[in-house]
Amino acid sequence: MQFSMPTYHEPDFSRDELLSAPNVRLESVVQDGVAPRGYHSTSMFPEYYKVDGMWHLAPESRMDSSVVLRPDGSLDVVENRNLRRGDRVVLGRTEDGTDGIYVHPDGFADPREAGSQDKFAFRQGRSRETAFARDYDRLFELLRYEREHGKVVWVMGPAFAFDHDARFAMQRMVEEGYVDGVMAGNALATHDLEGAMLHTALGQDIYTQESKPNGHYNHLDVINEVRRSGSIPQFIEDHNITDGIMYALVKKQVPFVLTGSIRDDGPLPEVVGDSYEGQGTMRNMVRDATTVICLATMLHTIATGNMVPSFRVLPDGTIRPVYFYAVDADEFVVNKLLDRGSLSATTVVTNVQDFITIVARGLGVW
Repeated sequence: MQFSMPTYHEPDFSRDELLSAPNVRLESVVQDGVAPRGYHSTSMFPEYYKVDGMWHLAPESRMDSSVVLRPDGSLDVVENRNLRRGDRVVLGRTEDGTDGIYVHPDGFADPREAGSQDKFAFRQGRSRETAFARDYDRLFELLRYEREHGKVVWVMGPAFAFDHDARFAMQRMVEEGYVDGVMAGNALATHDLEGAMLHTALGQDIYTQESKPNGHYNHLDVINEVRRSGSIPQFIEDHNITDGIMYALVKKQVPFVLTGSIRDDGPLPEVVGDSYEGQGTMRNMVRDATTVICLATMLHTIATGNMVPSFRVLPDGTIRPVYFYAVDADEFVVNKLLDRGSLSATTVVTNVQDFITIVARGLGVW
């Protein structure tokens, strides 16, 4: 199966209701971090704003932010906490052009297929009973395409670090160029480095699952040694680490963002402890991502889903979809992402350790 990039279809601005739509209303911010009353809150879909009689696409969007019209005429999507006094913010609570705002959720749909779906059909949800074979085949082709043309960001929970094969599969994915960035918490990096140094995760052997004597100290000892070294790359050098996810990221110079939580041990030196600084750092990593794959980390998945639009405007002006995957053994977690409503969101209900080994073998990197 050959990957084919969907074609984007702009709204028909010749329609009477869009031709006659008013320009957007604007109001200036008077207090830093506080949006004017009646502000428009953005979605993950392409959104157009009528300014001086012309419709303009905000080139980058995200959930739950305001739109600022800059002095040069550009549209900037800004989290409300980052609004500054004097910013001119778009007002309006409708999305059909009435307020000069038009939200376009079906830009990647084939107009010829409109209305072709049955109104009733069995098994439209995604569950552990869903057939995922085609999803895997599509993902293999997508990742091959993205390795040459896009940016793939992986959002990872610590489950990878608990299994020998999962660690190795992800290491090979990094080494073979299928990973352009990783976002995770303190735990993934800690237990991956524990696996590299002591062959355990939380004191259990990552292959046999045998609990080692005093193994509950292992991750704490590793954190302490990384902090002694001053950084993860220096720890890898100091202790001659030669395997694992973090080893591969450092070796291949792939950027990673580790954000902290209230329950963290340590944490590792690279972990961003301030929540809002961490949010900004994650946002910067996904700003130009074209595929995002979230694996066994509910809170990171939901956070990332709120940061990522369903589309990306490329440097040549082409509009393409952002592919978003959520993979988890818990149906509740992945179905949270279905509420995003994006045609490019795919959910897979499975153990992520199985998922990554299937993907690595399907791509021929293992």
